[in-house]
Amino acid sequence: MRIALLIEYNGQRFYGWQAQANLRTAQGELQTALSKVAQAPITVFCAGRTDRGVHATGQVVHFDTTAIRPLYGWVLGANTYLDRDLVIIKSTLVKDTFHARFSAIARSYRYVIANQPRRSAIHDGLVTWVHQPLDAELMHQGAQFLMGTHDFTALRATGCQAQTPIRTIHTINVHRVGTQVIMDVTANAFLHHMVRNIIGVLIKIGTGEQPIDWVTQVLLSKNRACAGITAPPDGLCLSHITYKEPLF
Repeated sequence: MRIALLIEYNGQRFYGWQAQANLRTAQGELQTALSKVAQAPITVFCAGRTDRGVHATGQVVHFDTTAIRPLYGWVLGANTYLDRDLVIIKSTLVKDTFHARFSAIARSYRYVIANQPRRSAIHDGLVTWVHQPLDAELMHQGAQFLMGTHDFTALRATGCQAQTPIRTIHTINVHRVGTQVIMDVTANAFLHHMVRNIIGVLIKIGTGEQPIDWVTQVLLSKNRACAGITAPPDGLCLSHITYKEPLF
């Protein structure tokens, strides 16, 4: 049978999602815990791989097993073997044709900036600190130039292995809540470092260093060197995966 899980994790102590030999990863920890419950090796597949230091509140994974356990048993059982920075929230049975990654029709990320004179000790590693004043409204206006289908070559990592740089952004919004500047973005899929590179561009607009239509110039350049910095992973969180039919 095939089971899907909704999980969340704090990415600070993980070397990203993907299992790697001799490194602590979210996939590796989850597989180890589930294998103990199943008393057999378990391999999990995720909706979207996250980099080192990136968090998730809405990651979806699936795995196949012949072990018979109640659905709540997978949740409660595996959670007893997991450290506090990774937790299974829900589980559900899915069809054998379901795939956490390939069945997804959209992914959503949230990026949080602590826009204040001094860094936060409490939120260290969970937000990105920018001490220069940011105009969230200008950042929002600039972000709207990214809406729709574009070639995002200028906003992906130079080592990105995706076969095509074409992606479609469905929604992107930037707003301020107190000292925090928050960006929410949903797309059919994302390229390596795409969200962090978008934030790098929007920060330059928010500080007034670049005009809002600079976003268009960056896209048309198709040159990574013409864009802003790659923002830190700290403030980035995979927040939701969309499927044709709700899973949980």
